[in-house]
Amino acid sequence: MLQTATRGLAAILVFGACSGPLLADEGKALNRGHEYMVTTNYPNNLHILDLATDSLYKTCQMPDAFGPGTVQLSPDRTIAYVLNNHYADIYGVELDTCKQVFHASITQQPGEKARSMFSFTVSHDGKELYTVANPTRMLNDRYEVQQPRLDVYATNAGMSAKPVRSFPAPRQLTIMQTGDDGSLYIAGPDIYKVNVQTGKFDVLVPSRHWKRPLYSAPDVLYVWNQQTYRHDFSLLYTAAKFKDKKEDPATADYVYGFFNIDLATGKTKTVDFGPLTEIYFSGMVSPKDPNLVFGVLNRLAKYDIKQKKMLQAATLDHSYYCISFNKAGSKIYLAGTFNDVAIFDAESLKPLGKIKLPGGDMAITTAQVFTR
Repeated sequence: MLQTATRGLAAILVFGACSGPLLADEGKALNRGHEYMVTTNYPNNLHILDLATDSLYKTCQMPDAFGPGTVQLSPDRTIAYVLNNHYADIYGVELDTCKQVFHASITQQPGEKARSMFSFTVSHDGKELYTVANPTRMLNDRYEVQQPRLDVYATNAGMSAKPVRSFPAPRQLTIMQTGDDGSLYIAGPDIYKVNVQTGKFDVLVPSRHWKRPLYSAPDVLYVWNQQTYRHDFSLLYTAAKFKDKKEDPATADYVYGFFNIDLATGKTKTVDFGPLTEIYFSGMVSPKDPNLVFGVLNRLAKYDIKQKKMLQAATLDHSYYCISFNKAGSKIYLAGTFNDVAIFDAESLKPLGKIKLPGGDMAITTAQVFTR
């Protein structure tokens, strides 16, 4: 992490002078029917890439500070909402003009500081924005951790948005997506289905508390909140699959799998897809072939879900955290860590090139691919 931070600082110093000329492109509107990718990086940039030419289309400068740079798009793909300023604020940026049209501080109560751990998204109709605030009361002689809350904002509230509804929430909540029926799905110790009108949390997919015979509790590390062409919500997990009721870890098979929610129907799946041979930070089912799942961190790998085996892997010149597909499922885009987006052929896993971004590290940004 120290190396990454050092590289990021150096890149900011090198590329900082580039931010001025890019301002001329801020008003360049996106084209209807074209496919784009949006991502963020240090010092505080929002980049839009043209996937027809695999090139940088424009850059918007963001207010305040960077981090984590997680992006969620409005349903009409005109506004990018970004969790930034060290997890403390959500900004809405109009993609055609780079104009900021929304701002909400996660801190809402007097005497508190609050942060959102990647926990925000937009409603299926674009009228509301949801986030989980993790507040701490700042006293003169101590800090007091408070009950997390689910805050609901109106997306037309402008630059000083305040919650229109707030509800108590469980601890350890992270990424979320909304279903077509208006339900909110949030990942935490389990995956919850939430009624955003009443604040009622129901366990939809047991994760930490699953009851799969001869399986250990799953391990989940997943903070890439992607809006996919498959219109689903997925998270990777790893687990031990024991040989018998002795549950001996020395003889267990260690597996990779994913939790999945179909956002159109609300149907869920818990699927093992292959042996645990290495760690992936993010993964995605192919929009072209639902039997193929891909994962990335230090390598890019392709798995056959039915056969539960790795089919191919590609060597990377550095780690990437966030995997994305174009709509056709023919190309893979890798983002996160440094300041380049790598492009691979989805069939052969051969590298097709890179898109270099002005600025420094993307760090743990969530990239989104979309069609205007």
